[in-house]
Amino acid sequence: MKQIINVLSLTLVVSVLVFSSFIGLEPQLGLAATASDSVTVTQAVTSGVSITAPANVTMNALTTTQLTSVGTTTWTVITNSASGYTLGVQAAITGGALFTGTTYFTDYTTTPTAWSVSGAYEFGFAPFGNDVTTATYGTGSLCESTANVPSASLKYVGFKSTDTAIAASSGVTNQAGTATTICYAAEQDTVWAPSGTYTATITATATVT
Repeated sequence: MKQIINVLSLTLVVSVLVFSSFIGLEPQLGLAATASDSVTVTQAVTSGVSITAPANVTMNALTTTQLTSVGTTTWTVITNSASGYTLGVQAAITGGALFTGTTYFTDYTTTPTAWSVSGAYEFGFAPFGNDVTTATYGTGSLCESTANVPSASLKYVGFKSTDTAIAASSGVTNQAGTATTICYAAEQDTVWAPSGTYTATITATATVT
C-alpha cells in the first residue's frame, strides 16, 4: 500500500511539473507562430511631350497703301517631364524665310529688337506666352498695336534654318498645356516688295529637357 501511495504521489508531482512547464512555454509558442514579409511596389512614369497643330496663316496683303501686316500662330505644348521642355522654331530658308521664286523679304535682325524697318521690305517674328522670357522678347501679350501694325511691346527677330529657342520650362506643364504665340510681321518701307504670293514654312519643335 505504501508503495502505491508513493507512486501516486510521484505521479502527481510529475503531472504538476509538466502542467507548470506547459503554462510557462505557452507564450513562447505563441510568438514563434508569427511570421511577416514586405514587398516594394515600383511604378515607372515615362516622360513625353506633345505639340498642337494650328492652322496655316494668311496675312493681310501688302499694297501701295498697306505697308505693314501681322499674322499669328499659337502652339500649345504638353509634357510630364520633371525637367521641363524647350520650344524652338525655324524656317525653310531660300534666300529668306518669306519668299516667292528667287525673290524674298529680308529676314529681320539676328538679335531681338523692337520692330523698325527702314529702306527695305523685311519679315520677322516675336513670341509671347507664360514660358517666354520677357527680357529677351518683350512684355507684350498681343501681336498688334493697332490693326496690321506690329506690337510696340514685343521684340522681333529673323527666322533661321536652325532652331531658335523661344520658350522653356523647368518642370511639367498642366494637363491643358502651355501656349506660346508667334507674331509674324512684314513691312515694306520706302521700297516696294515685288507683287506675288510669298510663303514661309515655319516648324516648331518641342523637346523634353
